[in-house]
Amino acid sequence: MNTKSIKYIAPLVLITILVAVFFLKKSENKPITILPYYGPKKISGKSDTVFHAIRDFSFQNQYNETITMKDVKGKVFVCDYFFTTCQSICPIMSNQMERVQEAFKKEKNVLILSHTVDPEEDSVATMMNYAKSHKAIQGKWHFLTGNKPALYEQARVSYLLDAEEGNGGEEDFIHTDKFALIDWNGNIRGYYVGTDSAEVSKLIVDINILLNEKTWRGK
Repeated sequence: MNTKSIKYIAPLVLITILVAVFFLKKSENKPITILPYYGPKKISGKSDTVFHAIRDFSFQNQYNETITMKDVKGKVFVCDYFFTTCQSICPIMSNQMERVQEAFKKEKNVLILSHTVDPEEDSVATMMNYAKSHKAIQGKWHFLTGNKPALYEQARVSYLLDAEEGNGGEEDFIHTDKFALIDWNGNIRGYYVGTDSAEVSKLIVDINILLNEKTWRGK
């Protein structure tokens, strides 16, 4: 091999080595566990998978602030549905959600959205009192109220938390014990029974897994 050939081949070899090292390093940092995706999916083009993602929304929190998709963009969040006068599963769910808040109270990339299913009773002021009773941290745990049909559509169409048909009318009522885990792209990555402490412990573990995945993907 002459000197001229070596001159052109050497840079190509160096580039190949650098690319190999990059992908090897990226592979080393890949999370051991990747959480599944939930909801319908479709194939875009030849091989790209498009996963179900939640729709945009606009609700009022306990501080009468408007919370939309912009506020959760790029973050991991947990959502649930409840009502403040509930005497059965809701207090248990909210107590369990306190554990989630405590585990991630210093993690700016984790939020909690608790939606009311009874907005006629659960005004902004009522939600504030309920939020205080569960030591909700401002900016971390949002208790959301608003238009009932919009709240119910979000539960059924976006979060897939209720399979029953309904339009949020006067006789329509959602009562679910599920927490949903949503990633930074608005994809659903897990469901958990909010009254079961073991399930909520798993949720806390899975949030950490998701944060690790977020870091690995450079999001």
